[in-house]
Amino acid sequence: MVHTLERLVVRHTLRVPAPHGPTGPAGPAGSGGHGAAAARRFDVALMSVGFKLSAELFGALSACEEKTVTVLAARTLDTVRELVGDHVRHNTYFVDFPKGVPDTVAFWAGCLAEAFADEAARPAVLARLGDGVLDLLTLPTYGRYQHAYEELLAAHDELVASAGDRVTLLHLGGALTDEVSALYLALAGSRVPLGAEHLEDLAVLAERQADEPQPEKIPVREIRAVINRARLKAGAPLLVDTVTDVLRLACALSDGDVGLREPTRFRAPSRASRRALLATLDAVVAADPAKLADVARHREAWKRLGERLHPHEYPQWPHAAEVFAVARGERKAPSIARRVEELLAAGDVGGTAELLATAAPGMLFRSLDRLVRTAREGAELDAVLAAAERAAPRVSGRVVLSLREHVQNRTGTGRTGTGRAGTGRTGEGRTGTGRTGEGEPRRVFVNRRGAAWVTEDTRGPLPAPVRDRLTALLDAETRRRLTVPDRLLIDPDALAVALPLSGRAAAVGLGTLPRGSVSRVEGELLRFFTYWKERSTTTDHDLSALVLDADYDAVTWLSYTELGTVEGSHSGDIIAAPHGASEFIDLRLGAVRGDFVIPQVHVYDGEGFDRVEESFFGFMLREADQAGRPFEPRTVRMKSDLRGPGRIALPLAFQRDAEGGWHARWLHLYLRGEPAGNRVEENKVTFAVLLRGLVERTPLTVRHLTDLMTEAGARTELWDGRTPAPEEPVTYIGLERPEGLAPGSRVITPENLRDLIPA
Repeated sequence: MVHTLERLVVRHTLRVPAPHGPTGPAGPAGSGGHGAAAARRFDVALMSVGFKLSAELFGALSACEEKTVTVLAARTLDTVRELVGDHVRHNTYFVDFPKGVPDTVAFWAGCLAEAFADEAARPAVLARLGDGVLDLLTLPTYGRYQHAYEELLAAHDELVASAGDRVTLLHLGGALTDEVSALYLALAGSRVPLGAEHLEDLAVLAERQADEPQPEKIPVREIRAVINRARLKAGAPLLVDTVTDVLRLACALSDGDVGLREPTRFRAPSRASRRALLATLDAVVAADPAKLADVARHREAWKRLGERLHPHEYPQWPHAAEVFAVARGERKAPSIARRVEELLAAGDVGGTAELLATAAPGMLFRSLDRLVRTAREGAELDAVLAAAERAAPRVSGRVVLSLREHVQNRTGTGRTGTGRAGTGRTGEGRTGTGRTGEGEPRRVFVNRRGAAWVTEDTRGPLPAPVRDRLTALLDAETRRRLTVPDRLLIDPDALAVALPLSGRAAAVGLGTLPRGSVSRVEGELLRFFTYWKERSTTTDHDLSALVLDADYDAVTWLSYTELGTVEGSHSGDIIAAPHGASEFIDLRLGAVRGDFVIPQVHVYDGEGFDRVEESFFGFMLREADQAGRPFEPRTVRMKSDLRGPGRIALPLAFQRDAEGGWHARWLHLYLRGEPAGNRVEENKVTFAVLLRGLVERTPLTVRHLTDLMTEAGARTELWDGRTPAPEEPVTYIGLERPEGLAPGSRVITPENLRDLIPA
């Protein structure tokens, strides 16, 4: 358990809990304790995977006994190697990649000739050729490693070190109990929803911390459900104030979706859990019968839960039984949503706004665009805006900022089109270029799980005076809630980082930034990689990259159907991964003929991203003279887990700026795709449509909040770390935690960026 907790702390904070154990005796002058030699070895091992001990952490380890340092080093190395994807073996089909990649058609012809020479394979190949199809899957040597991993290592020189290689500092933390408590409080008190992986980590921490100090508030309902499951197990009081809280807890007990977006298969709870759920439900309804109105929103889930709880067997909790009576339609309890629709149907827009301002201010803000467009000019429109102004103090900071982002993007609409994924790994090669439907206004939607889709934009415009009034209201409300530091230090590269306003705004991994963020890319060679390991079914994931021009039209692509272009090369197709498999794409940025590069991972066949045992994506940056293995962990700039819905993953895109430099634009998106046979050339238009809509959308960034802090009186300074840090405590916002900050400083990095969102 100690190892698990330590691993969570390192992974979430890049802090190593202070080692506990005997300290070593002093060594020779200037050498530190006996742990100094072990600390130096640890530091060297870390540098091979792109990490390094901070001076403070190195000093603390040097004062420990050698055995203490050695044990800690082994555990920490395992954790950081997993962070960058170096915990698995990355092989390639072509042993000399990126050299030695053949012409695509010549490669297929070679595989075909080998298949003709194989008496066992020949009949199946001939049968498919008789149908007019070259089926690559019938060729025995296609898509299967032709050499061992050790042969790959022998074929490549050592990596030549570069000043541009990534170095990520590991910092000294406090005692493990203190670090675990701080991490638990940070996750439990988050003001934005957490992704599935973070919720799983929170569940581990919550079981340990059930009887320990809790956050002052737990504003996110999904988080509350995970904590309530641990509290129920520990016999602690539940944190519940709505009937939906109880439903979420029931989902958590059955390992279902606490976000209530996917149906949960409820398991029969223990008698103790059944009594706790019904008693809690009874207390909520008894205290406020109006909360029965929430039942209709999840009517079917309540019906299924009732079949497991048997409320009729517990007459002592009659109010709990009312919940299930509403779900079955035996009792009426109109929801607020229904009352809103009735008022709008009657043409009473002002009354709708007044109802929501009183009963559901968050819903008012989420519905404000619709109400403003529906309201008549004059008194009715003024009444809607006045209701929003009165409700603003009771709306969560995340919703305030979400509406602010929405409003600033209502000055125009993107022009997009549609596309459809195709099927068939039959070696057709290139296809035609599709346009992006520039005359059609479209909207891009992204849900909390990262699933994206595009639809026609039928909304009328938002008048400029309304936008201006709402912008002023939302900025004033945000400024009022912000904690304004006396002195604010900002890494300039952090200003373009988008605020994480949803749980899937960023994937779990190293170097990932929230969706919409823009970051510089510095290097001559850009290498993408993906790895997957199937769980129980033969699974084929394909790495591809699409190049688009400034008009979002396809220029070229790299994939298993196009192994080499002017831009770079593909490492070769792998069609099964019982022991894990990797694919790579090498790009020479100076040779790219377009303005956008969209790397993507397709599920061609088998298990999806949320079904495989493991799946991740990342990219490396290298200089032209750096050789090395196809996968070198210290050149990895980003690695993120792929665990979302759909059959196509779009982690990020790369965009050339006016000066010829490149920037990464973070997407973290999943498209539905087809059940099988997804290919880049069949999805060019879809990707272009989606990218156009996202590029033309302006997210709220760190700059927005730091500007408001400056307006509120913070002494703000851009600081790149090249000059000494101030001697006084500061609030620092950057991409990584720097060394040398004064004790008592507050540090905001991508790992805890959610802490910037005001309550």
